[in-house]
Amino acid sequence: MDEQKRSFLRMVSHELRTPLNSILGFSEILNSELYGPLGAPQYKEYAGIIHASGHKLLKLVNQVLEIARLEGRTIDFDAASEPLDTALDDVLPSLRPEMAARSVGIEIAGPLPCVMADHRGLRQVLTQLLQNAIAFSPEGSVIRASAQAQDGMVELSIRDEGEGVDPDEIPRLMAPFEQAETALTRKAEGAGLGLPIADLTCRAMGGRLRLVSAPGQGLTAVVRLPAG
Repeated sequence: MDEQKRSFLRMVSHELRTPLNSILGFSEILNSELYGPLGAPQYKEYAGIIHASGHKLLKLVNQVLEIARLEGRTIDFDAASEPLDTALDDVLPSLRPEMAARSVGIEIAGPLPCVMADHRGLRQVLTQLLQNAIAFSPEGSVIRASAQAQDGMVELSIRDEGEGVDPDEIPRLMAPFEQAETALTRKAEGAGLGLPIADLTCRAMGGRLRLVSAPGQGLTAVVRLPAG
């Protein structure tokens, strides 16, 4: 059954990503006017909108498929000693444009310890948690990351300076396909799948993710993994 699930998800992934990659590729060619001017300036603007919309859709497709793989347990994780400093260095470059757009900085209280985790899984968790922190950080604020080892485990904390949430809403934040805010009150784009993906990935690696927050006090994501 697991192999059937893997085969189905591979097929769906291919069928969704193939047309999306074509949309992204050709819209980028049009936007850059690689083969000559398009004529009316609106055409270049529209090509840029198509390209940006394609990226958003591809991100959503990737997140939904990741949830399906994690819930279906069709991903194999290989635990090894992973330095948190190196993992953060790997994920931060791709997040710099988002941070720059909101003038958000990050402070890392290092050096950070090593954890036992899957190479890709650890970076997936860090990416999702940092993206969430960036999205809900006020402009000009700082995200703070720190870690401590105790009793054979490591706790990594990522804290933003956003508005925070009521503790009663935290279970909904961690549940796939549930929104803690309505469409009228949401302040960030996306389907809200980043935290559930991080939670499921932590669990698959033998760890846990918990959220600590209160209105007006930001949100802290605490990742607990075996020490490496």
